[in-house]
Amino acid sequence: MCMNSSELFPRRLMHCYRRRRQSTRPKVHIHLLHRRRTARRELSKQKRTNGVVKTEMEIKNLKLYMENQSIIEENEKLRQTALLLHQENKALMTELQNKLIPPKITAPN
Repeated sequence: MCMNSSELFPRRLMHCYRRRRQSTRPKVHIHLLHRRRTARRELSKQKRTNGVVKTEMEIKNLKLYMENQSIIEENEKLRQTALLLHQENKALMTELQNKLIPPKITAPN
């Protein structure tokens, strides 16, 4: 009773015993492609996050600019008020000096 090799090993198991063909492609090339794809993905992710960060920074910058402008306006109003108070203070000081110290009258020669 002679058995065939196909009878000994069913076809399902035959694929396990076959040798795998070695790839003719160099693995370095595949590695470089993978690295390139990964770099592209990272770059696109950075662009997306930079866009979000950029718009957040622009909004924050605009808020700070508006706050700065209001501070500048308030500073200008305070400067005008300080100038008016200084002029009033100067006028009152001269009036006070004229009341307390009468002008010297010189004798005619």
